[in-house]
Amino acid sequence: MYIAGIDLGTTNFKAGLYRTDGTHAASASRPAPTRQHPGGYAYYDPEEMWNIVSELLRDIMQQAPPGELACIGITSMAESGVLLDRRTGEPRSHFMPWFDTCSQPQAERIAASADLFERFTRSGLRISYKLGLAKLLWIKDHQPEALNNSVWISASGYIAYRLTGAFAVDYTLAARTYAFRLDKKTWDKEWIRSFGLHEDLFPEAVPSGAKVGKVHAEASARTGIPQGVPVAIGGHDHVCAALAVGAIRPEQVYDSMGTAETLVGSFAERPLTREDYESGLSFGCHIVPGTYFWMGGNSASGGSLEWLRAQLGDPPLSYETIQAMLDSMNPEPTGILYYPYLSGSGAPLPDSRAKAAWIGLTKAHGRKDLLQSVLEGTAYQLEAIRRCAEQVSGRPITGIRVVGGGTRIARWLQIKADVTNCRLELPPVQEATMLGAAMAAGIGCGLYQSAEDAAASVRAGQSRWIEPDPDRHLEYKRLYEEGYAALQQALRQVYPRLKAE
Repeated sequence: MYIAGIDLGTTNFKAGLYRTDGTHAASASRPAPTRQHPGGYAYYDPEEMWNIVSELLRDIMQQAPPGELACIGITSMAESGVLLDRRTGEPRSHFMPWFDTCSQPQAERIAASADLFERFTRSGLRISYKLGLAKLLWIKDHQPEALNNSVWISASGYIAYRLTGAFAVDYTLAARTYAFRLDKKTWDKEWIRSFGLHEDLFPEAVPSGAKVGKVHAEASARTGIPQGVPVAIGGHDHVCAALAVGAIRPEQVYDSMGTAETLVGSFAERPLTREDYESGLSFGCHIVPGTYFWMGGNSASGGSLEWLRAQLGDPPLSYETIQAMLDSMNPEPTGILYYPYLSGSGAPLPDSRAKAAWIGLTKAHGRKDLLQSVLEGTAYQLEAIRRCAEQVSGRPITGIRVVGGGTRIARWLQIKADVTNCRLELPPVQEATMLGAAMAAGIGCGLYQSAEDAAASVRAGQSRWIEPDPDRHLEYKRLYEEGYAALQQALRQVYPRLKAE
């Protein structure tokens, strides 16, 4: 049998076909076209999204044996959403992406009206312009008529609707609205109503991977997917990817190395505490029943490298050149401290005003040193998240499963291992996020008995391993504790005095 996954990422939309043992059979990808409104905000066009996804599904279905597709799972960028008419399904708003900051004033208004710690214990989140509730209040301020008889749907939920005609969201994505209670797995009705909104703006929330409907005739004709194939919302993209690489127990941690970097772990459901709040991490419902996830990210990890290679060459340095430059260097620490805050900082000290910085440069340093120092700085930030997560979870983190484009740079992986003193595993998984969505659907449709069974089924093939060097770790530990961590507060006192861009 085969399972299909759809990944609605920020920069690319993808669809993939897998056998139930995780073997990759086919995939297709198209850019996710971001549009710019004359009003100054970014958006996606819902019909354009559906057209692209339809094409992707038709492409992969050419490789599927007749009658062998068991189910489809969908994952997506977490906070993005669109208002649809409940009766007709027609869009009542643009598709609002998580990264657009137009809803910052609404987020500030929410913050001013709430006990932020109490909201955290219910939602697992700190208020942000990214979240669905802030986006809805922006619509209420600018297009109030759009809220009438409408439903707020995630990116995953929108494609599920186009395939099945059903409105739904899974727990992991519902939680990214700031209007969902983790502890009760329900919409927070009183809280929603306090903003002049009605709880009917939100769809039914279901467990990750639960079947929300079946492909109807019109969608079948459009996509090539056989009518009647079950469709499920796999959930939050990072949590789906963690499932695909088997990082679903508290002792297993997942790291996604891309333009942004995210570290994800899990723990048994329990009330969230003041310590959890002060960690700067975000929390949510996991795909695994009875489990929460914690998450901490660096929004400019690979982004720092992308920025630097553009500054060092015109055109930007190729990755082949970067590899050769790093390979020619002594593997010892540079001693330079780089703070990767080109887009502000996340956990454990969230601060949107944070600025990137280099400390410790001399005239003896050159391009190679700058390159390695950027890799070291992103590893220091990962170490800050790792230490914080150890305190929250109450468990040591000594091994990390790593995927993403950054894994192609061998020196970067070795630096991460040396800084964190963790053994890194690179699992033999193609497109972990997309595969995880397909696996979640497979669990919901009974192809796998549990998340553990699903993870065991696809853990075939030979992983690569990166071992930390003990001597380099001791030097990096000193630089981290006496330099990178010790200077954090002093740097943050400077940020408010700097000219805002």
